[in-house]
Amino acid sequence: MIPQETVNRILDAADVVDVVGDFVTLKKRGANYTACCPFHNEKTPSFSVSPTKGIFKCFGCGKAGSAVTFLMEHEQLTYVEALKYLGRKYGIEVNDMEETEEMTADRLRRESMLAVSEFAAKFFTDNLFNTSAGRAIGLSYFKERRGFTDETIRKFGLGYSPASKPFVQSEEHVPTLFEAAQKSGFKKEYLVSTGLCFEHNGGRVLDKFYERVMFPIHSLSGRVIAFGGRTLREDKSVAKYMNSPESEIYHKSNSLYGIFFAKSAISRLQKCYLVEGYTDVISMHQAGIENVVASSGTSLTVEQIRLIRRFTNKVTVLYDGDAAGIKASLRGIDMLLEEGLEIKVVLLPDGEDPDSFARSHSAEQIREFLDASEKDFIDFKYELLSSGVDRDPLRRSELIREIIKTISVIPDQITRTVYIEQTAARMGFKQEALFQEVAQMRRKRIESGEYEARRQETTSQRYTPGGNSYSSEVSYNDQPVKSDVPIMEQSEKELLYYILKFGECEMVFEQEQLYGAEQPVMRITVSQYISAQLDNDALSLINPVYKRIYSDYYKFRDGEIASVNSADEFGGDGMWKDLSQSEREDLLQQKILKHFINHPDSAVAKCVLNIIEDNYVVNVKEYLRSMIPERVVINKNVPHVVLIFKMKYIEYLYKQATDELKDFTKDTDPEVIREKMAQLSVLSQVRTALVKELKRF
Repeated sequence: MIPQETVNRILDAADVVDVVGDFVTLKKRGANYTACCPFHNEKTPSFSVSPTKGIFKCFGCGKAGSAVTFLMEHEQLTYVEALKYLGRKYGIEVNDMEETEEMTADRLRRESMLAVSEFAAKFFTDNLFNTSAGRAIGLSYFKERRGFTDETIRKFGLGYSPASKPFVQSEEHVPTLFEAAQKSGFKKEYLVSTGLCFEHNGGRVLDKFYERVMFPIHSLSGRVIAFGGRTLREDKSVAKYMNSPESEIYHKSNSLYGIFFAKSAISRLQKCYLVEGYTDVISMHQAGIENVVASSGTSLTVEQIRLIRRFTNKVTVLYDGDAAGIKASLRGIDMLLEEGLEIKVVLLPDGEDPDSFARSHSAEQIREFLDASEKDFIDFKYELLSSGVDRDPLRRSELIREIIKTISVIPDQITRTVYIEQTAARMGFKQEALFQEVAQMRRKRIESGEYEARRQETTSQRYTPGGNSYSSEVSYNDQPVKSDVPIMEQSEKELLYYILKFGECEMVFEQEQLYGAEQPVMRITVSQYISAQLDNDALSLINPVYKRIYSDYYKFRDGEIASVNSADEFGGDGMWKDLSQSEREDLLQQKILKHFINHPDSAVAKCVLNIIEDNYVVNVKEYLRSMIPERVVINKNVPHVVLIFKMKYIEYLYKQATDELKDFTKDTDPEVIREKMAQLSVLSQVRTALVKELKRF
């Protein structure tokens, strides 16, 4: 028996499109995805997957169900086996055990808490419409001050919590939530554990949200899991908003207000509007803009972002605060970018928030304004932070670094490149310097483990283009030195040869040589050049041992393993200053090599010795045959080796795509074939460009 809490985590994490897509080639069609059914032979697709409903359905054979059902049918797994599969896929530990009495009690407790929450939601709504205080206070607020219609109020389950008896007397007998719940058979412990009630001095149980208008918070499936309550008192000592505490059924970081009502529109329109509060969401819905959710005043979390990403990768953030408030929320937007979402920003007119703006405009007017006012987030951030930087070099430097920091979190390499080019042009800065800074930031973020916990939530393994997976904690002692991808073997060795032997040597470029413009001389080390080239094209080594050597080199060089540039280790500042640039480079390189030759992993040490002692490097034979020292020609050799590596990588990807195309049959969807042919065409174009570049050498 798998604990119910674990089952719930798995079911919440499982994306039916993601799961089915592992076995079936899906094609997006509107809000859903289609394919030929994997359960029976067909030529015309009748198999549909709905991300909003979380189900699949074949209209040919009739099979339907959830992600778990699909695995059970397609892979012939039991229910428990399917859950374990999903647990491994989403990095959730699954412990199969007999359900104990305690586990049974926990499951029943959770169901009881959900039942209590749904009872409370109905109680609050009934009080809003059917009591004098509810109509006079709550209903008038929603209708007169907020402009909500009866239909909208009932759709979102809005309500009113009556006064608790000790605080106010009324001629009309209105039972409190606690009284009504007990009369209906609900236990006190569930009312308290959900945060709906609390024990007062003397053991008296009182309603927590008394005399507040109520906003139920729904889960993705539509069940009431928590509440937000707003006071209508003018008393400054009373908190304006009060929310349910964390509980077994409510985790604030995993919830978005309005997601249940918005998910269908988000998926259909492929855009999500992100606002701050409850009324912002409700007013936008009422105005006809239904693809909107709110973080409910809390800082945006990774879990909330991933919840949005299940339905779309395009988010538009609506801002109504002042500059200080906007600046405070920029970190949340960086998180959106880091998760791979496309971010736009809209700054509403002065004095307006999404609630007021929606109430004063039609749906068409709102859409026209949002479409016309959307700004790319990088541009928005630049405009927000750039005031006065022209007169202050330090502020200008800080601005550039802030923009580069944001760009560095973007996972898509092409998008990063475009933003770097735009930033360089706008700021009058060298592109190459920005590329290097971005590459360095990305490498440090990955290797430092800053986001290791986040990565582990998604997957426990990292994947290479070769289709093999390697754990970040894997021991390489038993790994083969030879690559599973022979076409990449020699080019990977050559890259490591120049890193290990000349990594700290300077390369000097006349920039017009590289970029066709008159630019000053650029100085960069061999290791910096190779790292920038690979990072900017999102390339990595495939052989696990070579990949380990490459990663450890930069960790060691940057001082994450040990310092390599301390003057004390080379005879003190006096002696270090007396050394020439070439002598310093040689000493640094020797220290790095010593580290690798004495590496605790014998496979790494053996491989490094093999690479360094190998005098026959295929791609630079013409230079090695001459009497010119290799160090003299690294300016030409290193770019050549990098280009060869890129060429081999493209050839490797091209072969993979070609092999996949060969496996297609006459029953294969023509659209899939066209997509694969388009991929081959792009790879062919890249290969042609690399060939032209290689001819320069």
